[in-house]
Amino acid sequence: MSRSTDPIDTYLLRVLVALVAERSVSRTAARMNQTQPAISTALRRLRELFGDPILVRERSGMVPTERALQLRDRARDALAEIDRMLSGPERFDPYASTSSFHIALPDYLAAQFLVDATARFRTEAPQARLVVHALSSTYDYERALAQGELDIVIGNWPQPPERLHLSLLLEDALVCLMSARNPLAADGPLTLECYLQAQHLVPTPLTQAQRGVVETHLATLRRTRDARMTVPYFALAPHLLVGTDLVFTTARHFAEQFVRTLPLVAVPAPPGFPRMRFYQLWHERSQHQAGHRWLRGLLASVAAGLATPTS
Repeated sequence: MSRSTDPIDTYLLRVLVALVAERSVSRTAARMNQTQPAISTALRRLRELFGDPILVRERSGMVPTERALQLRDRARDALAEIDRMLSGPERFDPYASTSSFHIALPDYLAAQFLVDATARFRTEAPQARLVVHALSSTYDYERALAQGELDIVIGNWPQPPERLHLSLLLEDALVCLMSARNPLAADGPLTLECYLQAQHLVPTPLTQAQRGVVETHLATLRRTRDARMTVPYFALAPHLLVGTDLVFTTARHFAEQFVRTLPLVAVPAPPGFPRMRFYQLWHERSQHQAGHRWLRGLLASVAAGLATPTS
C-alpha cells in the first residue's frame, strides 16, 4: 500500500493520543503547535476511520469514549515502536541490563571456558541472567535459535548449517588421551596404524545428521577405528581411561585439565589429523541486536584466552 493511500499515519496517532489526554481541540492544538482547524480536521478523520466519536460532550466538558481509550493505548505502543525504529542504532549497556541470555554448548569444551565466561559475564553485566542449555542428539537447536529460545549455540560440527551465522571461537589440536600406563604412551609418536589398532572410547554424536571430526577424517581415508566403548558425556570419559587400554581422542585444551588431575597423558594425534574448530552459531533474527553482539564478543574474547599455540 502506498503512503498516499494509507488510512492512518503517525500524525493522526499523535493527535489521537493528545486529544484523549487534553480532552480539548484547542488545548491539543496548543500542545502540538497546530491550528485548531487542523486538529478539528484530524479529529474528523479519526472519527471516520474508527467509526467512533472519540470525544463526546458532557456537562463537565469533553470526555473520551471507551473505544478512544483503547485506541489511545494501542497508539502509544505503536508510536513507541516507531520512535525506537527511528532512533538510530540500538544502544546496549551491559552493566545496566536485566536481560536474560541463553546459550547451548556441549561438554567437550573445557570447564575453564564456562568459568571464564561466567566471571566476565558477572563483571560486565551484574544484573543480567545467563542460562546455559545442554546439547543432545534430540535437541533441535536450529528451531530453538529461530524461535528465540536460544541466543547462541557453540559447536564443532564439520559442516555447520549454512542457514545460521557463524564465527570461529577456538581452533585446537587433536590429542589422544590415555592412561599413563598405556603402552602407546611410551612408544613415541603415534602413527595412524597404531591408532587404528588401539581400542577407543568414543562419545555419542550430538547430532545424527553429521559425523564427528574424527569419523569424518577417517572416512576420507576409508578407515574406521575400533570403538569399544561409547559414552554420552565427555566429562566422564577421561575418568574411564584410568587403568584401561582405551584411547579417547579430543581437543588439547579439554585434555589438559584432566592430565593435571588424573594419571593420564595426552599424546598428539597421528600426522594428518585435522584441528578441531569450535564456533558460535546464531540466527539472522539476532544478527544486529546490540546485546547479542556484546555477548558474541564476550564469548569470542574468552575463547581466545584458551587458544593453544598452533606449533
